[in-house]
Amino acid sequence: MKVKKIPLRKCIACNESKPKKELLRVVVSSTGDKSFDETGRSNGRGAYLCRDAKCIEKAFKQKKISETVKEELLKELI
Repeated sequence: MKVKKIPLRKCIACNESKPKKELLRVVVSSTGDKSFDETGRSNGRGAYLCRDAKCIEKAFKQKKISETVKEELLKELI
């Protein structure tokens, strides 16, 4: 029996590789708008963050996400 491969993605803040389902996805659309992707399937360039407030804050300080996206992600954690 074949073992199913679990897709891994890397957090843009801490650079740790984790299973895709454990991370939050941020999408940059073709128009340049950044937003939180709840489904994980939206069109656009995607980046992943850990489900941790520290990683979200770190990505914001490194200017990898905007303040509005930061607020959306923090609301998702609650």
